[in-house]
Amino acid sequence: MAIPYPQVVLFGDSLFQGAIDLMEGFSFQAALQAQCNRRFDVINRGLSGYNTSNALKALPNIFAPPTPGGPKLQYLFVLFGANDACMPLPTNQQHVPLAKFKENLTRIITHPNITAHKPKIFLVTPPPLDEIHITKLDLAFGHPAATRQAKVSASYSEAVRQVAAENPGVTLVDLWKALMDAAISQTPGFDAEKTTANLGDPECGVRGHLEYLLPDGLHMSAEAYRIFYNIVRPHVGSEWAGTTDEDLAGYVLPEWREAPWLEEDQPSGSSI
Repeated sequence: MAIPYPQVVLFGDSLFQGAIDLMEGFSFQAALQAQCNRRFDVINRGLSGYNTSNALKALPNIFAPPTPGGPKLQYLFVLFGANDACMPLPTNQQHVPLAKFKENLTRIITHPNITAHKPKIFLVTPPPLDEIHITKLDLAFGHPAATRQAKVSASYSEAVRQVAAENPGVTLVDLWKALMDAAISQTPGFDAEKTTANLGDPECGVRGHLEYLLPDGLHMSAEAYRIFYNIVRPHVGSEWAGTTDEDLAGYVLPEWREAPWLEEDQPSGSSI
């Protein structure tokens, strides 16, 4: 087994599990790993279908306290809420009440197995919901009604904002806002100031560009993951931000010309 580098961990539901996928030539996780190459390992702990109650139970099996030879948790991105916000239907058991969701989220980011590492913690709001489209899919699948509602999902994103604000040192990554702003800007003729309902809400009646950002109404497209990466990117590796490829700040192991274990008979300027 390779000795691990400090870690960037993506802890969440299917929205992080899918971050590893290659879509239209782009992978969120691969892009982030390329940014962190030789400095951090990007670890995916996205668990499809999980809500925050599931996550709390799984957490001790994912995050261990620091040990002398173990990896250090450097950055933690937490993205839950899409499943917690499910409607409490007889055909779906993922719902977590809003107050409990906030409590669970707080318990996750303050869990001793995590705080012992003193990582930089980021809370990510779940993305918008295209309820217009997801309702059609849910009814066709046999649910008695939509499993998710746009306004309810938005309230869970707001809860994430509140938890981030209530916990000093925790940074908010507002994915909901980034995607909704992108959808509005690319929906011709839609004026968000003239309606209280968002794109994708049946009350609004317009899916707009959410159709392309959330192909099934919930999960993200390559375009959406690119937007996500662009709002995450500035937060990772501030110590080498703006440097050139020749700047090796933060490398776990030195550049080959400076490696202290060069063979004595090997000129330091040669490569093999």
